Amino acid sequence: MDQLTLGAVAELIGAKLEGDPIHLVSGLATLASALPHQVSFLANMKYAHQLDSSQAGAVILHADQAQLFSGHCLVIENPYLGYAKLSQSFAPIPYFSAIDKTAQVDPTAILGRGVNLAAGTVIGPYVNLGNHVSIGPNSVVGSHSKIGEHTNIAANVTLYHDIEVGAHCRIHSGAVIGADGFGFAKDGPDWVKIAQLGGVIIDDHVEVGAGTTIDRGALDNTIIGYGVKLDNQVQIAHNVVLGDYTAIAGCTAIAGSTKLGKHCTIAGACGITGHLTLVDGVHVTAMSLVTHSITEPGAYSSGTGLDKNQKWRRNATRFKQLEQMAKRLKQLELEIVQLRN
Repeated sequence: MDQLTLGAVAELIGAKLEGDPIHLVSGLATLASALPHQVSFLANMKYAHQLDSSQAGAVILHADQAQLFSGHCLVIENPYLGYAKLSQSFAPIPYFSAIDKTAQVDPTAILGRGVNLAAGTVIGPYVNLGNHVSIGPNSVVGSHSKIGEHTNIAANVTLYHDIEVGAHCRIHSGAVIGADGFGFAKDGPDWVKIAQLGGVIIDDHVEVGAGTTIDRGALDNTIIGYGVKLDNQVQIAHNVVLGDYTAIAGCTAIAGSTKLGKHCTIAGACGITGHLTLVDGVHVTAMSLVTHSITEPGAYSSGTGLDKNQKWRRNATRFKQLEQMAKRLKQLELEIVQLRN
């Protein structure tokens, strides 16, 4: 979309416009860099001082801050959400020829209306692609897989066999869906591979980040719920279940057979061990290690925060002494009780 009037923008994001409804805008930018043909937003008050000098054609902000900007205002309860909605109108949409001549499509595959297959794509036997599915260059869809309508798969994505992806999903470059889970049985000094017989089911409106891997199930399927958002380089092991609307930031790994509830958020570089259950509404902060099930919603953390190295080293040494200190404290408490008696 090239241009929008501010009246159209206000209707699109559900904002009240304080300004000229026919003023044209054609993009988004930060408060510091925006020009008169661009819209900006204020969602963090530490940037409020930039309103005085911003040249933005309009600013999305809360009613409490509207008086701080002298230009056109798009007043909304949640400015960040308004920005998110508007950003989709200005996002460039890649488009390629309907079926590139170098695409390899098995004759048993079923393709819906308006399917786009870029150069080098491979569509395996008995694949079913819904209407308006787009698949980027050199991506592979394995046999008996199914992709719902309006799903966009970027370049160099691999979907193994028996994978189901819902409608309106987006899978970014380098993602691998359906590789074998890490399953081996010990046989003396050797390891015997456990065949991974399940698949992966991804519900509608899911986004999978670049380089993210979702392993297939050992027996049952690995399941990614409705509206789940996965950042780049996330590892989802076999038979994991992610509840609807859960979001997971980059470099987090979840071990096999763990189940996360709905509306959970897992920050970056977290580790969650296997065979656990996290209830709905659990929020885990960055670089935390989860080793036991969480039965109550809320925010959880582990590890230690950043500190000067010398102080951190002293504290790390004290951590190793906690058991000894606890025993000494218990002994002192007993002695105090004896003295009082």
